[in-house]
Formats: sequence, structure tokens, C-alpha cells
Amino acid sequence: MSSYVRSGDEDKVGFLWELEGAKERLKLVKADLLVPESFDDAVRGVDGVFHTASPVLVPYDDNIQESLIDPCIKGTLNVLRSCSKSQTVKRVVLTSSCSSIRYRFDAQAASPLDESNLWYAFAKTSAEKEAWRIAEEHGIDLVVVNPSFVVGPLLGPKPTSTLLLVLAIIKGSL
Repeated sequence: MSSYVRSGDEDKVGFLWELEGAKERLKLVKADLLVPESFDDAVRGVDGVFHTASPVLVPYDDNIQESLIDPCIKGTLNVLRSCSKSQTVKRVVLTSSCSSIRYRFDAQAASPLDESNLWYAFAKTSAEKEAWRIAEEHGIDLVVVNPSFVVGPLLGPKPTSTLLLVLAIIKGSL
């Protein structure tokens, strides 16, 4: 199994090597969502790709384009473009969000881009729309999952942003 990581820093990824079977079967490839062709090595020789990387909780400030929209849309495009060049990728599974189901694909007309709208939903809707376009253009077998939350056993040393959100809801602090 190949997995992309943003950083090869052992403090951040070292726990992965402790997972059962990792030493024998895991290959970590450094890649960056915002760098075109960054995923070429990560998808080389694989049958299937699970694209799950995307910002979830970001500071909603003047940098929303840079902190949320670009990583979501450009990241998805970069992964799918790398997959389109691969001779071995048979299917791509994109983890989107139930937030993307709220809007139609003409979201721009119904919800103009301004501070009154839900940026996460807009970013996920736009990324999914682009994913379907690239998949059709390059004949990629694309499957999209639209969960509300992705939770499960904690694999890493720190809780994920989604898990922190669930804990905040449970504690009543949100």
C-alpha cells in the first residue's frame, strides 16, 4: 500500500510504522495537494486510489481561498490528473462530504461567492464537480462517498479535526 504524506517528519508519521503489517507493506510517498504532478509517484503502479485529503476545519478569515477553497479544488484536480496519467489506476474513490449535496452544480448562480455562504460546502461541491469533469474527460472510474463525519478508532497520536468537532458537540462546547 502506498500512502501520501505531506511531511516525511518522523514525529508526524512515525506512528504509521507501528500499524500491523506496515513494515512489510506500507510505502510512504511525500506529496503536496497544491503542487501539480506531486502525486505522480504516489499513484504509480497502484490499482486504486482513495483520495481523502482535504481541509475540514480552517480559520474563516480573509484567506479562505488559500486555506480552504484552493486545497480542496486544486488538490482534487492534482490527484485526478496524476491518476489520469497512470497506466495502472482502475478506480478512484473520492471522499467528499454530505455538504456538497446541498448545492446543485450551478451553485454559483444560486449562492454567489460572498461571506454569507457556507465556504466548506462550496469548496466540496466545486471540488466534486471538477472531479467528475476530469473523470469523464480521462475515462477514470470515479466513485464519490459523501459522509457527514468520518470517525473511527484513533490511529495516530493526536485526534483528527473531525474527532475534535464531535467531542466539542458531545461536551456541549459547540
